[in-house]
Order: sequence, then structure tokens, then C-alpha cells
Amino acid sequence: MLLILLGVLILHLIILVLLFVSTIANAWTVGGTKSTDLWYSCLTTNGGYHCSSASNEDWIQAVQALMVLSVLFCIFSLVFFMCQLFTLVKGGRFFFTAIFQILASLFVMCGAIIYTVMSPDGEEDAAFGFAYVLAWVSFPLCLVSGLIYIVLRKRE
Repeated sequence: MLLILLGVLILHLIILVLLFVSTIANAWTVGGTKSTDLWYSCLTTNGGYHCSSASNEDWIQAVQALMVLSVLFCIFSLVFFMCQLFTLVKGGRFFFTAIFQILASLFVMCGAIIYTVMSPDGEEDAAFGFAYVLAWVSFPLCLVSGLIYIVLRKRE
């Protein structure tokens, strides 16, 4: 049982790191001399790196909010898991933790879908970057983690 709890905890921490990196990194869209993320649009010219704020369009603000919510809900889920680990009665399930983890996965999915549909087409050779891919990778991991929390029972 201890190994299962340790495995779930490590999976949760990996998901949290993936969410942090995908939210913070400047590589949602990359191409040539330009890279964009949720917060900045950067341009490399003459050896210099010049960044400006992301556009104030509604869709990018929705993606920003959803990604921040996913990180927060994943953190809350981890805190609730640790609390329930010590306070839950024997045989109890981690439903509260699971709800927050599944909501975090849904927020990531919605944010990534909105970015996919509305992403800017600034350059011809622009492609989705590693932060975008990390967001999509963290979605199924977060969902599976939430489902594991539903199935998991506390034992002595």
C-alpha cells in the first residue's frame, strides 16, 4: 500500500511540474525568429531578444485563466490528498482529491483546445512548441490521476 501511495504522489508531483512548465515557458508557438506563449510574444532580431505583452484578446485571457486554474486545482488536490491521507477513516476513498484533480485536467484540456483553435498564425513556419505539448501531455495524466484517486481506498 505504501508503494501505491508513493507512486500516486510521484505521479501527482510530475503532473504539477508539467503544468507549471507549460504555463510559464515561452514556447507555445515557435517559428523562425518568433516565439509566443500565454504571457509574451518574443522576437529575435540582430542578436537581440525583444518581448512584448501578449495580446489582450479574450481567447488568450481565457487560456491564461484556465491554465492558472489548472495549476491551482492541482496544488489544492495535492494538499487535500495529504490531509485526507492522515484524516480519512479506514476504507474511505479520496473523492475530494479526485474531484479537484479531474477539474484540473478539464481546465488544461479546455485551455489547450482554445489555444489550438484560436492560435495566431504569425509566420509560415510557426509550429506548436514544447510547452503546448506539455499541456496536452499533462491532460491525460491528470485525468488518470483523478481516476486513480477515485478507485484508491485508504488502508492501515
